[in-house]
Amino acid sequence: MTSSVLYTGALRTTCTHLKSGSSFETDAPIDNNGKGERFSPTDLMATSLAACMITVMGIKARTMDMDLNDVKIDVLKNMKSDPRRIGGIELTFHIPEALKNIDAKTKAILKNTGETCPVIKSIHPDIEVKIDWGAWA
Repeated sequence: MTSSVLYTGALRTTCTHLKSGSSFETDAPIDNNGKGERFSPTDLMATSLAACMITVMGIKARTMDMDLNDVKIDVLKNMKSDPRRIGGIELTFHIPEALKNIDAKTKAILKNTGETCPVIKSIHPDIEVKIDWGAWA
């Protein structure tokens, strides 16, 4: 098993990673009867995309003798109704100054690596994913 999820009441869960024991809580969003005080399950899905992209990009960067320290990705999740679901995910990359001027080939390799991460390959095609590469556009 990978994890366990315990419902703790009041529309909250505690999610525990079984191998490490690390955990976090989720909360229902304000627009769906919750308090919005923690990540919602749909927030986690959208955020997982950004985390997966930068992780595999970081792995690739290591093989190229570079690191991607301080690359930041802002995540915007757009919900749809009827049925209630994620309709879109918008990612905005913020590239630190030290990485803004890397060569075009390296940028293309890293961008392709991110755009083929396991999470993006697992997202239903009805979910629109927009990526703003910022300084790497």
